[in-house]
Amino acid sequence: MAEKNVLEIKNFSVSFLSNDIYIPAIRNISLQIKEGEILAIVGESGSGKSVTALSILQLLPPMPAKKQSGEIIFFTKNQSITLNDSSFKVLENIRGNKIGIVFQEPMSSLNPVLTCGAQLVEAMKAHQKWSDDKAGEEVIHLLNELALPHPELLFKKYPHQLSGGQQQRVMIAMAICCKPALLVCDEPTTALDTIVQKNILELIQSVRKKFGMAVLFISHDLGVVAEIADRIVVMYKGEIVETGSRDTILKSPTHPYTKSLLYCRPSLYAKGDKLPVIDDFLNNPNYEKKVVELFKKDRDSINHIEKKITPVLVSLQSVNVIFQGEKRFLGAHAPSVHAVKDVSFDIFEGETLGLVGESGCGKTTLGRALAKLQPITEGKIFFRGKDLSQLSAKEMRKQRTMIQVIFQDPYSSLNPRIRVGDAIAEPLKVHYASLKRKEIKNRVVELLIKTGLKEQFYYRYPHECSGGQRQRIVIARALALNPTFVICDESVSALDMNVQAQILNLLNELKELFQFTALFISHDLSVIRYISDRILVMDKGRIIEKGLTKDIYENPQTEYTKRLLEAIPGKEYFIPGNQNIE
Repeated sequence: MAEKNVLEIKNFSVSFLSNDIYIPAIRNISLQIKEGEILAIVGESGSGKSVTALSILQLLPPMPAKKQSGEIIFFTKNQSITLNDSSFKVLENIRGNKIGIVFQEPMSSLNPVLTCGAQLVEAMKAHQKWSDDKAGEEVIHLLNELALPHPELLFKKYPHQLSGGQQQRVMIAMAICCKPALLVCDEPTTALDTIVQKNILELIQSVRKKFGMAVLFISHDLGVVAEIADRIVVMYKGEIVETGSRDTILKSPTHPYTKSLLYCRPSLYAKGDKLPVIDDFLNNPNYEKKVVELFKKDRDSINHIEKKITPVLVSLQSVNVIFQGEKRFLGAHAPSVHAVKDVSFDIFEGETLGLVGESGCGKTTLGRALAKLQPITEGKIFFRGKDLSQLSAKEMRKQRTMIQVIFQDPYSSLNPRIRVGDAIAEPLKVHYASLKRKEIKNRVVELLIKTGLKEQFYYRYPHECSGGQRQRIVIARALALNPTFVICDESVSALDMNVQAQILNLLNELKELFQFTALFISHDLSVIRYISDRILVMDKGRIIEKGLTKDIYENPQTEYTKRLLEAIPGKEYFIPGNQNIE
């Protein structure tokens, strides 16, 4: 007996109003989701994935969104409902009750002034005629089923008191609390570290099996999709370009865009190889042959470092960072947090050192301590033989021209009120007051061009740039002073695979051009493997393993490192020599 459809989208299109013109966001898409299956929609930012998800529940505002044509039909019991033509009352009964949704960013989706328990009770009572006590019991039972620790305590906590993975589980609990027939997951694992990501994917799988619901899973990462999907829909510029089973799409892709999503993953390439990007495949039908030639190269040289003596640029000696607990009511103090514990290592001139670990292990704190943006509690940090803790403010100001940071979130690290050109020029004005305005502008324009942007970006504001463009802008700002040492803090973690490949290529090119030393911080071992000469593995504030990249990747010594490697999504599809790349 054939499985029934839960949802069917027929020739659906949506346009957005911009300067009195409707710009198509999705064009004539058609797809079906069957009972109990996981259908994944994959594509880069701007491909129309999230617009499709929001259109299902009619969460797009009537203006500037406008439906042009088509139908979205939801099948429930013995009736079908055309969602895009339904009244608000009908949609209110379906949202959260028969179709649940997990949004991309849990912290911005959860109410910060309500406890997690109160929000879940509210969601349940919206569709169930239960008392507060009955709903509360059901919530605690559900939190326990989702493997959240101490559900009774978590019930009383606020969203900011939870980790990223716990916040996402609360969002999933809210989406499934009424046991819907369809669960829509919009980028539910973006920017999560690989271990938490794996846990969330396993949770969605178990929820699907336990409650028999269908899942629409949206992601920009084919590796994540490979772990969870039964079927895959590939979207590009608002259109569906390829559809098929997971194995068909991942092992025998036909569209150049799908191939580019497969082949631009950094884990497939040796350090220094230029990563292919989408335009390479779309502009050259034979580009796949060049990629295959890269795979056939001698892989023994991957991440090999010539055995030559290089001077030490940065040296850490028994560094500790302790965050003292805040003072509570009646003089009591919250427990202190030992974020970095007795860390010692050297960074050699000219190398790229990778620092990897899951969220909360102390990576970012250590990176900020290296730039003296975070005071250390104990230990010493030497830069070119100088103890940074002993330098005066004036002396440290001179050192800051040589130590720069590329922060994780480019949007929050750029002032939204300052134009791009002025943001890049700011460090030049601070440290080189003698430079004339024209000289500064010429330097900024030169940096924009070197980072792959045009001169016109000088006059734009951050919100007028895409995520990849903003990342290039913060890289240009970090290199404005021609630093010796650059700290890259999760600088590609939330980017699409194509944009990630562009930024990694750019960093390799700029490192060759500017000859700087880099500390590359990431939770993703596949990225760390591609970019780094050596790797440090961090867990709970300590460095638990270090060595050459090839050695760490191929012969990990600790169970924690093995877990990080095992958590890399879709690794059985994305390894050199697999059938999809031969």
